[in-house]
Amino acid sequence: MPASLTDQERRVYHYLIDFLAEHTYQPSVREIARRFRIRSTRTVADILQSLALKGYVERQGGRSRGLRLLGFPAVGNAQPVPLYRRLETPSMENGVSEPERYLAMDRTLVPADDAFLVQVADDGLSDRGIRAGDLVLVDPAARARDGDAVVARVGGETLVRLVVHRGAEVALHPGRANGTDLVLGPDDDYAIVGTVAGVVRERETEDRERATEAR
Repeated sequence: MPASLTDQERRVYHYLIDFLAEHTYQPSVREIARRFRIRSTRTVADILQSLALKGYVERQGGRSRGLRLLGFPAVGNAQPVPLYRRLETPSMENGVSEPERYLAMDRTLVPADDAFLVQVADDGLSDRGIRAGDLVLVDPAARARDGDAVVARVGGETLVRLVVHRGAEVALHPGRANGTDLVLGPDDDYAIVGTVAGVVRERETEDRERATEAR
């Protein structure tokens, strides 16, 4: 999953997105310094290096504009959002998981810069309109309240369920009246990685569903 950004890193990251969309190339270190009134180009270089370590950009040494936004489609007001198929065995490098790919989304629909997408593995919340194969947009910073749809890593599984807090325990509910809760305690291997901020259904998934219904 992408790491959180500081306020300064977030401002620079958004500037890189807007600059690339307008000019089709990246700003130089000196241009970034002028834009944010940063006296030292070394400070800018440190910010860019931090963005690279957190998985937002890739630096290309030896070039004055040697910077690439990971997953950026060069479309105005779009933001690349990383997609993960599973969360149980992420490939970690510098503390950042490696996404399968990126999807370009309107920035106004993305709740946070460290938001990400996860593919739903089952129909546990189909009664709530979230089906297997859908992509859920996850806000890792939002605090999950009772009844919220969340993404949870439970052992080697990634589940999308409704959450209910029961003292020291957490119950993951499938959303159906006759559904069985999965109750987890402090000794269980699990983590609530974020709340569901939206659902994306790719065209291929919709086409398959229509073909199935037509049979």
